[in-house]
Amino acid sequence: MSDPWDYQTTTDDGSREFLVNVELYISNTAASVLRKPIPYRKKEKQPGTDDVKLREKPSTNWIPLQKNLNAAGHWRAATCRLLQEGERCLLNVYIDESQLYQTVYIHLLNQTDIRHADNSLFYRKDCVGIFCTGGQRWTTSHTSEPLYLQFPNSESCLTWQALLKSYAIPEIYGRWFFPEDGGSYRMWRQVELTVLQGRSLGIIKQDDNDPLDDIDDVLETDGPEAEISCEIHLNDIICSRTTTKSGSGSLDWHESFTFSGLPPFENLDIVVWRERKATRPTVLGIIRVALNTFRRGEAVEGWYPVLQTASVGTEIQLGELRLKIKVDEEIILPYANYTKLMTVCKSRSFLDWMSDLENRLKLKTVSTHLLSIAVATNTVVEQVQEYASREVGSESSSSLHTLFRGNTTLTKAIELCMTWYGKAFLEASIGTVLRRLCMEKVAIEVDPMRSGKGSKDVEKNVEVLLYWCHEFWNAIYAVRNECPHEMRMLFKTIRELVEQRSRAEPSGLEANKQLRWQSVSAFCFLRFIVPAILHPHLFGLYPGLPPLPVQRSLTLVAKVIQSLANLNSNVQKEAFMRGVEDFLKDSLPAMTDYISVVSTPLADILPPQSEDAMDRHEKINIVNTLRQRTRKMTVLDRESVPILPHLLDIPRHLAIITSAVIRSSKELSTRSRTGDSVDAAIDNFCRTCFEVEEEALTRVSHLAQQLASTSRRTSEPDEPTDDSASEQLSQRMGRTTLVEVTGSVTAGGQPSLLQKKSRPATAPSPSGSSSPGRPQAFFPDLPNSDEKRARKGQNRPIHLKAPSTDSFPSAGGRIQPISTHLSNEDSTDLLDENGKRKKGRFRGMLRI
Repeated sequence: MSDPWDYQTTTDDGSREFLVNVELYISNTAASVLRKPIPYRKKEKQPGTDDVKLREKPSTNWIPLQKNLNAAGHWRAATCRLLQEGERCLLNVYIDESQLYQTVYIHLLNQTDIRHADNSLFYRKDCVGIFCTGGQRWTTSHTSEPLYLQFPNSESCLTWQALLKSYAIPEIYGRWFFPEDGGSYRMWRQVELTVLQGRSLGIIKQDDNDPLDDIDDVLETDGPEAEISCEIHLNDIICSRTTTKSGSGSLDWHESFTFSGLPPFENLDIVVWRERKATRPTVLGIIRVALNTFRRGEAVEGWYPVLQTASVGTEIQLGELRLKIKVDEEIILPYANYTKLMTVCKSRSFLDWMSDLENRLKLKTVSTHLLSIAVATNTVVEQVQEYASREVGSESSSSLHTLFRGNTTLTKAIELCMTWYGKAFLEASIGTVLRRLCMEKVAIEVDPMRSGKGSKDVEKNVEVLLYWCHEFWNAIYAVRNECPHEMRMLFKTIRELVEQRSRAEPSGLEANKQLRWQSVSAFCFLRFIVPAILHPHLFGLYPGLPPLPVQRSLTLVAKVIQSLANLNSNVQKEAFMRGVEDFLKDSLPAMTDYISVVSTPLADILPPQSEDAMDRHEKINIVNTLRQRTRKMTVLDRESVPILPHLLDIPRHLAIITSAVIRSSKELSTRSRTGDSVDAAIDNFCRTCFEVEEEALTRVSHLAQQLASTSRRTSEPDEPTDDSASEQLSQRMGRTTLVEVTGSVTAGGQPSLLQKKSRPATAPSPSGSSSPGRPQAFFPDLPNSDEKRARKGQNRPIHLKAPSTDSFPSAGGRIQPISTHLSNEDSTDLLDENGKRKKGRFRGMLRI
């Protein structure tokens, strides 16, 4: 399908100024020094005056804020003005229409300083956090807190992320030594965390050798009023939080968080909070995970101890959390190095690769990346349609009633497509009504065996169930015309394939006329809307698991909606559900109409023109500016700017796929082979991945040699000698994950491309030369005498993954360093203007 941005008119007015209205988070500390607004006396309403403008606008909150967040700060309407001045880029944030709140120097920021803020942080969607130091911004409040902006919609949020990152500094290594590409490679990092369960929280676990065995190990009883929650901190900055759970024993969260585009790894901290009524929240304990030594590319699940510091520097374990952590850190080469791999990927459908890589190589984590590549090439719908036709043709002997019912590659791919394209559609369909049911804590039980109540109570619950079924169905039906065009095309294909099979059946199309609608609802409802009702936290509709009574209510509503989607008005299995039969019969015509609408493609797929003309003009202006700016950038700089409208990064997806294949290389020689064309395709795919890996190792080794040579030439008496520099370099490169490929890639016995070569788990110290048109930040390893003199007397270690930056001119013409990442011990020595510690400055900012 064509990219929606392709339908925009390209204009070039040379504008380098952009405006957007946002919501700005201001903490109580920052608000205390702001200029007070002039009080405004509201005019009395004149008789007969229309009061439409005076009505309160609906809240932009994803969900009402928890009580701890209400006292931490507030959101205010603001205007962002991005202004390019030569090589400088300034982001001015205004409140009260004219009061300048902050000015952020975007050209001094790293791209990793501009990140999407997790929904759980403020329980708002479409928020972006800008993490900057004192030298990278001007502010009236002298705050050191990150700047959080909430954009009016997802499209604006993604567009402005791409714009801001185009002016920021990408993390590129080896600019000086690989000027033809703008560097050797760039880095990308991501952490996926799932907080699953907690146990024995608040209970001391003593050592067997502890002489105080006769002391009661249980802390003060919290009782049912105690609430436990977790905060997730990355590099000492709070990034997300779990919901609160009552009790101190076994707790279930099952809440997942993804943090992408991260700066160099330091620590991941999970702070466990305990709160009771009429008391301030207290820290129960902390879990600290050292990410720089954590296993890469593999999900690690286990129980982690919650530790609290006691007297004399000892630590006490106060329970455990069951966590699932996956840490990714990838070296991304210029796209030219992935050209052959891209050609191999495009030689077959991404569904074929999904099936073969999962079945032959046991790779289950690359499906999303394969889909992203197909989205970038605008071939998703066509490939799914072709694969569906093949699957129906190959299953000609199977029953018509079992089509698309199993968990096949096709059904998994369509589920991925619905998740990719249908997020806004799902939110519009059930998001508001679902959250209202959860917030009101509606408990419905119509099964007399479960409730143990009389018939009158059961009848009341049936009435409540009918009310909420009407609410859900009315909300779903009202937005049927907003179904995305891509989903419509897929549903149309499914419907037409079933119609073709029905004509071939002896019973004919008339006898199976309901199957064409049921086949569409099997995807739209059974695999999309109904699962979102059952598990809203997995689809981003609600934070965390609802309470058990609410989960039961959602289950009953989901049963009714699924029966309606199956076009079945008879309730035979469960007698207690017969009270909804009339609702099902009355709603069947509307359900048939709904399925017909969502399976009919749009005649005009141009973006809707209902939005404000000024907003549309700004988006077109941003898209044109990005196109003009990227043409003048070097290769790696250009490729570091995400592609609109989905913020795609094709080299990154190819790099992740390559790494996944390399990690599974030990199974290549032991996997069963059939000698068919699939084996040949898999062998070619793996061989191409190994070639990419060989190029990555060559670039890393070349850069390491250049750095070692430069270090020897520029060594000074107060700096390490040649031998010590080489030793430090070897230590840097030695922190690697050894990849040994002893078997052959193909059955023909060809030697593997890699034998006992190591892929660095952390990149060497960055290096590079200035890229035309791109401001560069300070980099300590470059041979600059002024920089070396500035470094004399500093004993703190330089982080191996500091952003690749050369130098940028300050206002006075001298090279000023941007703060580098420090170790945990050294970071405690940093002081702010008032002599207070900066470490953990954001910790607890959102609490009382």
